[in-house]
Amino acid sequence: MASALTVRDCFLQQLNLVLKEGHSIPEDLHSDLQSCLNSPHSPCIIPFHLLRKLHKFLQDKGFPIYLHELLEGAEIFTPEVKLPERNPELVARLEKIKENLANQEYKRITKNVNCQQINRYGTLGDLGTQMRSVKAMVVTIFNFLVTVGAAFACTYLGTQYLFTDTAARVLSALIVASVVGLAELYVIVRTMEGELGEM
Repeated sequence: MASALTVRDCFLQQLNLVLKEGHSIPEDLHSDLQSCLNSPHSPCIIPFHLLRKLHKFLQDKGFPIYLHELLEGAEIFTPEVKLPERNPELVARLEKIKENLANQEYKRITKNVNCQQINRYGTLGDLGTQMRSVKAMVVTIFNFLVTVGAAFACTYLGTQYLFTDTAARVLSALIVASVVGLAELYVIVRTMEGELGEM
């Protein structure tokens, strides 16, 4: 509940008139009001209990004034709250606790992350095995291309003694290269099936 109010100039002028005229104001009320008027605060601050006393006195003297009329234009005075200084030891302790909590949260989040892991299927230790497998696949493809190319070239050159027509030579070379390629593919597929079966 509000304990004091800041009042405006119109209220202060009326109060000054009442105090100057006297109106047989009790001495304690008069001195309290005078001390409020002479206070160094820029907006005049009057305690609420003092306003109630003034209102009761004015009603007893027959002035037709209500309390809300007396308070018109006044504002609730809220004193500035001064926060106590924080203890440096407690501040340092709180910072340490926050740091520990942040570290624990980070560890909780990253507990299933492995730095050695390259993907979810293997680690960096498996990289050598995978590289050997890739190297073997590249060698197999290169071997396949060289075998098919060599079969084509040998057949093309070898049939020059049988056929004088170039179209017949190319056709026979393509047939032999296709047969060798299919045989090579069969061997590759069987080998890959065997490797997958071992895995």
